[in-house]
Amino acid sequence: MVTEPVRLAPGERAPAFTLPDENGVQHSLRDYRGKRVILYFYPAALTPGCSAQACDFRDSLGVFQGAGYAVLGVSKDPVAKLAEFRERDALTFPLLSDTALKAHRAYGAWGEKLNYGRRIEGTLRSTFVIDERGRIELARYNVRAKGHVAMLRRLLGL
Repeated sequence: MVTEPVRLAPGERAPAFTLPDENGVQHSLRDYRGKRVILYFYPAALTPGCSAQACDFRDSLGVFQGAGYAVLGVSKDPVAKLAEFRERDALTFPLLSDTALKAHRAYGAWGEKLNYGRRIEGTLRSTFVIDERGRIELARYNVRAKGHVAMLRRLLGL
């Protein structure tokens, strides 16, 4: 039986994590203290929807960084696949590997979903904006890959 995932809300403390990026370098949320972070979870590297979303983040990275945000993508993919994804799509922000699904579960980004009409357990495409003190500023679950970055920019006034 699939348990209902946690849902984070604005004002809550963002769950801590330490995850390797596509080069094996460890990233912890505490490393970003004093910065605003856009943390997004996506189902699988090298797939059309995830590539479109990642490229949208890449293309808007200057706007986000100019407003003081760091962007981090998280998936269950192993480090080697993330390295291939980053190189193929010329991605310019860290891609974090959460093969144990600890961060996915802590953020409520893992659970039951519909996939081509079938109920499966998997990554719920989700995005979180974390403020400088490590608190959730914005939490969006089950977002669409296309148009998501534009919507996020509108919500953040960018």
